[in-house]
Amino acid sequence: MTPDLRTAARPAVGTTVVDRLLRHTAQPVAVRHTIDWAGPVGMDLPDERAVQAACGLMHVHGRATGGPVPLAVDYASVVAGVLAAQGATAAGIGRARGLDLNEVRTSVAQGALLALGQYLAAATADEGLDPPDPEPSEASAAGLATLGTSDGARMEIETLDPSAWREFWARLGVPAALAGRGWLPFQQRFATAVCPLPDELRRAARHRTLADLRAAAHHSGVSLLTIGSDPAPAVHPAPWRLTPAPAHTVTAVPSPRPPDATLPLTGLRVVESTRRVQGPLAGHVLRMLGAEVIRVEPPGGDPMRWLPPLADGTSARFTALNAGKRVVEADLTTMQGRAAVRELAATADVFLHNWAPGKAGRLGLDSEDLRPGLVYAWASGFGDTLGERPPLGTDYLAQVHSGLAAAVRPADEPPAPSLMTLTDVLGGLVCAQGVLAALAARERTGRGGRVDSSLVSAAALIPRPAHRVHWTPWDRPLATADGHLYLGPEARARPEAMRRLFDRADAKSLTTQEWTRRLAEAGLTATPVRTDLAVLAHDPAFRSAIAPPDPVTGHARPYAPWEFA
Repeated sequence: MTPDLRTAARPAVGTTVVDRLLRHTAQPVAVRHTIDWAGPVGMDLPDERAVQAACGLMHVHGRATGGPVPLAVDYASVVAGVLAAQGATAAGIGRARGLDLNEVRTSVAQGALLALGQYLAAATADEGLDPPDPEPSEASAAGLATLGTSDGARMEIETLDPSAWREFWARLGVPAALAGRGWLPFQQRFATAVCPLPDELRRAARHRTLADLRAAAHHSGVSLLTIGSDPAPAVHPAPWRLTPAPAHTVTAVPSPRPPDATLPLTGLRVVESTRRVQGPLAGHVLRMLGAEVIRVEPPGGDPMRWLPPLADGTSARFTALNAGKRVVEADLTTMQGRAAVRELAATADVFLHNWAPGKAGRLGLDSEDLRPGLVYAWASGFGDTLGERPPLGTDYLAQVHSGLAAAVRPADEPPAPSLMTLTDVLGGLVCAQGVLAALAARERTGRGGRVDSSLVSAAALIPRPAHRVHWTPWDRPLATADGHLYLGPEARARPEAMRRLFDRADAKSLTTQEWTRRLAEAGLTATPVRTDLAVLAHDPAFRSAIAPPDPVTGHARPYAPWEFA
């Protein structure tokens, strides 16, 4: 499906990102790329905030704090910039392989929908639930995972081990049964974007000093990072590091392009051993661009397959990232399992993993252990920014380390990571672009190479000011009698007009439609804020951007975010 696109100037942030990524990418053939605001979405979406409102980003980001709220950074525009770079690079690879591809288009709205893919799937699954946001009067920080201390520090903790979780809280005097009540919401916050911890856990942290919590984390094996108020990135790594295979190695013979291929990577094979979001999303992008993706899972399958809600017996969130991939089960703790992976990699063009630091070497599956013509990609959490023994490389700790936890919220709110998986999504996209850059280089030189990217290197792509932003009352969505409205930038530029409107009526006394009419009469624009992703999936305005519910799984998914010409 290739819907007509409205032409528009490329958003400044998206332009900056795509230009930076393409400078970092050796393309075999230059391909024209265009970024629109709305793309195939049938709405007037003139800026980043309008996209965040209409596509559900405000809703998911605001779930943990009581109602829809904008991200204070141009996140969707950055995602669109990476998508444009991917499309242009992939089209260049396709042209080098004999396809007649000259142009690629994407949009900020398509970037937002791709970023929301797992939340959209969960909301539209048969067992899914996406309740509307609570009223603003109910807003609180109870849904965040951020902890405070008696001496005023704020921190994020991380562990994937329930015994380490219990030990951490035991050292703070919390009984095991009570700590156990917090484990499931803590682990599922990646999928739900909320973390309703028992109040007793938060109180236990607030009664201890930062030193006490650091000691508890150290002795229990829990990772802990304190949240600063500086939004600037602590480090500025390149999006990825590409290390070509040595010149003396055997040159690669790229997989032939099938004669009926229409997508740029058709005929190429990717083998991935990944989990959670970052790695699977990188493979998902390469599959949407035409590659065959073979997924290596442990015996019995990836545990994420059973994360609710289920659709046709499999997690809707898992399917959103892994549909269409072929699965091979292998026990990497055994010689036979590792041999099976080497055998698969010997037939592949790309090997992709997001294992913990050092695991590839211990398994004998590092880049030097596999064939030299391969593109070998490692998607990590911190790269080399925190030394050889970094904390767990997960989304929320990466937001803290990169300064994004301070940048996503305005100055009048305490800094805290968004519980939407911002860096996991962006990290997966950056990893995929690094793979495309390596494949483009291989078309030119015949040599494979190694690609290293990280959540932190992805977060560094998001521009942010030197100091946290200050919002006016009109930066937050307007709560109406039946929903919320995002007011366009002219509302902030015309405070007198806004005051006159609000002198005439209380905001919640009028419906969204009535407010839209009054604002239009005053020459002001507004965008309805989507607070129900299940409804969004059936909105006629999105029919060219979101596929109808799958007849087997029952849940919706965004279409591939590129249109090639």
